[in-house]
Formats: sequence, structure tokens, C-alpha cells
Amino acid sequence: MAYLEAHTAKRLGPDPFFPGMLSTQQPAAKPHWVWLLAFVFVKMGLQYVVVHPVYELHRDEFLHLDQGSHLAAGYVSVPPLSAWVAALIQLLGNSEFWVHFFPALFGALTLAVVWAAVHELGGGLYAKILAATAVLLSALVRLNLLFQPNSFDVLAWTTAYYCLLRVVRGGQRRWLVALGVTLGLGMLNKYNVVFWAAGVVPALLLTPQRRLLTRPRTYLAVAVALLVFLPNLLWQYRHGWPVLWHMQELQRSQLVHVERADFFKEQLLFFFNSLAVLVAAAVGLVRFAPLRPYRFVGLAVLFSLLLFGAMRAKAYYAIGLYPILLAVGSVYLEHVLQHDWRRYLRPALLLLIGLLFLPLLRVAFPLQTPEEIRQNPGVYEQLGLLRWEDGKNHELPQDFADMISWREMAGLALQGYRQLTPAEQEHLLIITDNYGEAGALNFYNHGRMPPAVSYNADYVYWFPPLEGVRVVMLVTEDDLEADDAVHFASSQLIGRVQNPLAREKGTLVYLLRGPDAAIIAEVRQQVQSEQRRMRGLP
Repeated sequence: MAYLEAHTAKRLGPDPFFPGMLSTQQPAAKPHWVWLLAFVFVKMGLQYVVVHPVYELHRDEFLHLDQGSHLAAGYVSVPPLSAWVAALIQLLGNSEFWVHFFPALFGALTLAVVWAAVHELGGGLYAKILAATAVLLSALVRLNLLFQPNSFDVLAWTTAYYCLLRVVRGGQRRWLVALGVTLGLGMLNKYNVVFWAAGVVPALLLTPQRRLLTRPRTYLAVAVALLVFLPNLLWQYRHGWPVLWHMQELQRSQLVHVERADFFKEQLLFFFNSLAVLVAAAVGLVRFAPLRPYRFVGLAVLFSLLLFGAMRAKAYYAIGLYPILLAVGSVYLEHVLQHDWRRYLRPALLLLIGLLFLPLLRVAFPLQTPEEIRQNPGVYEQLGLLRWEDGKNHELPQDFADMISWREMAGLALQGYRQLTPAEQEHLLIITDNYGEAGALNFYNHGRMPPAVSYNADYVYWFPPLEGVRVVMLVTEDDLEADDAVHFASSQLIGRVQNPLAREKGTLVYLLRGPDAAIIAEVRQQVQSEQRRMRGLP
């Protein structure tokens, strides 16, 4: 810190490529708001133009949007924050524009926090532009396309690191409170935040910043975080800790197919065009005196990354580790590239980041139609993007296959609904195979037919009363079995999803009239059985 104090007023001269910018090792006098707002506007706009119109909402988005109609302090699959945002989306009109708006906003706020971190670390305008460019032109654009907890998760991780930087620099009580609020909201959004703490605590212990852990007021952040997170903690307790069941299911059905080598290989793809900035962060934390007080950041990132790898986590779980490193690396590069011929590398580095991002556009974003990808799968296959969570290769990346033919399915369901008499419509039960199908019907047919449910995920708690059901609409991937058909007075196939590239290809929509008492009892039993299973009960 002595170096920082001795250089408070030190000016290194104007930058030849950004007139008016003064390089300094203290937070610059000007935050450069106009530049920041320009990046924010570009970030928001970019999120709306990197998706081909043929694609629809993603399977997971439908679940989170439906949670907004069933507000609670917790859910089987995720904590409640995304549901609260979904309720706001409904108030704003429930259009796809607003569905895309909020993840884009969280991405823009992440960029703004990185900008603030550069400012706090003493970076000037070039460092801020470099860091903002690295954030803007990265895999975060892909992440910020979808209404999932991931966008806020990255924002929470980045903001938590920033608050910790402020605590280290000044130790003001308000930054401890801000850190606690950030971690609490992060936990209300996604339990992934525990990996942030799992990396930070040992990193602090191994650096001089361990003194923070001996100060009683540091634990104000812990207390605030627990207070913010308390509603979900109580909900988990009252419902038998379904998060534990969900983690076991995730491990059994998805994470078991994740190879540790693939996890670390995919890390290189997220910011491959900004690897120079990430490498500079590592070097700067070791060699650059003004950054040495923040070495714990590099260690924390390393520990969290190793923990993710050991647990066979999905690669994108770790993406929140990198924005803070981009801030650190940008500050160091600004220092290194300030004299002699090296200053001419400043614009060259920005140009390189932009040029290397262009190939990423082709494979990481749904800009090509599904048919174009099917006909030219080479680069997708080479990068492992055709491998789904089942461990097998398919014709489209899984996320892209999860974004097509939902309207087709919803149209079939609405077609069947309109064939019913008013009395039948009033006593209709709509059951689907999974949460994506239920959510798609509820989003695209909102207000035009009753909500669909499923034995899958949170929908098992949202079944309507079963008394008086006269018609069952069944949306299923399998043909109707004879053993099931005998429980209905009649069965009618409305149609099936025709798109061969959709993940839901071949999904059938049936109208089953006149259910007998036995099948209604079976449905009721299945609902109760699934609810008990999700609570870990026999």
C-alpha cells in the first residue's frame, strides 16, 4: 500500500491514442461516464442481434418464466430470485423483448462493475476500454441471451470481488454490507456462489489479507448475507432440503458425463480472444507492485476453478471467475504498454480482440439456421459443441436444439383445445412429459388455455384439483400405450412435432376424453410420489 500512497498524484503523461487520458496507479479522477454509457448501450443492443429469428425461447427459460406465476421463497430447481424477475416481466407484458431484456441488463451491469474495478485499481481510460471490450466481445454475450440464473450469477461473482477490493483498500463498513447483500442475492439466485466463498477464504489465508478474517467487523458481511438469504434457507428447511435431491439428480443425470479435461479445455473458449489480458492479470499480480495487495484474487480464482473441475461441473459454471481478472489484466497492460514503441500496441490489442471474436460469432451464437448447421457441422464437432449432456453427439448444439419448434408444439395444443366443447375446456387437465413442454405451452398460449403441468421439476407442485376432470390433453414423446388408453372413453391424436432437428422432435399431442377413476387416482398418486421423492422421502 505504501507504493500506492506514494504515487497518489503521479501522472504518467497523456495517452497518444486516447487524448485526455492520464495513466495513474490510483483511481483516476474521472470515471469516464460517457465512454461507459456507450459500452452499456452497445452491450444491450448486441444481445438482440446475435440470434437468428428462426430461434425461439430456450427450454430452461420457460420454467423460470412460469415460476413467476407461482411466487415463493424457493423452488425445487433454483432459488427464487429469477422467479421474482419473471413476475416483473409478466407485469411488463410478458413479451420476448422483456424476456431478453433482463439477462442483457445483468450483462451490461457486469461490464459496468468491471469498469468500476479498473477505476478502483488505478486504471485509466485505456485500461477501462480494454477491459470493457474484453467483456463485451466474449462468451458472456451467449450467456446473456437467455433468461436463466446464469447472467445474474456472473454479475454477483464480479460484484462480490469488486466489493472485496473496496474492503481491502479502505475497509469501509458500507462495503462489507454491500458484499453481504451481493452474496445474499447471489445465493437467492443460484447456490453456485458457495464456490466463490470456497475460493476466497483459503486465498485470503495464504496472503497478507488474512488479517481481514481476524477482524470481527468482517463478519458483518456474513451476517448480512445470511439475513438476505434467510427466506430461502427457511423454505429449504420446511420442504426437506430439496436442493440436496436436485444436486444428486444433477450429478446422476448430467455431471456424470462431464470429463474434467473437457471442463478445463472449454475454459479457454470463453475469453480466448482476450487470453492476453488474462495472462497479463496473472503476471501483473506477481510483478506489478500496485496490484500485489490483490494477489488473493488470483488465488481465489484458481481455487474455485480447481474445485469446479474436481466436482465435474459444467464449464459455464466457472465463467463468473473471469471478469475481475480482465479488470486486473487491463490495468497491468495499460502500465506495460505506455512507453516507446509499446504504446502502439494499445490499439492493436483492441483490434486483435475484435478480430478474434468474429470466428466465435459463427459457432457460439445461434446466427445460422438449424439446417445450415446440420449441413456444415465440422467446426461444431471439432469444438465438442455437438455433445449433449447425455454424452452423445447430435446434429445441433443442445442449446440450439432447445430453442426450436416450441411454437409448433403450442399450436398443436391450442388446435386440440379449440376442438373441445366449453364444458370440456372447463374440466381439462394438460399433462406434459417435461418442464420445457409445459412452460412452452404456458408461454405461447398464455390466456388462451389452462396452464399445463408435468411430473417434472416444480410443476409437480402446481397441479390443479383433479376432481371433475373430463378431458386430459397429453403432450408426450411416446406413443399412447394400450394399457393407458383403456382408462379413457376415447383417444384422439392431434398431431406431432415435425421438425427433425428439434430436441422435442416427434412429440405427440393427444386428447383423451372420459378418464376413469383409476387413471385419476394414478395421476394423484404419481404427483404425491414425485413430491415425496423431491424431499428425499421414501
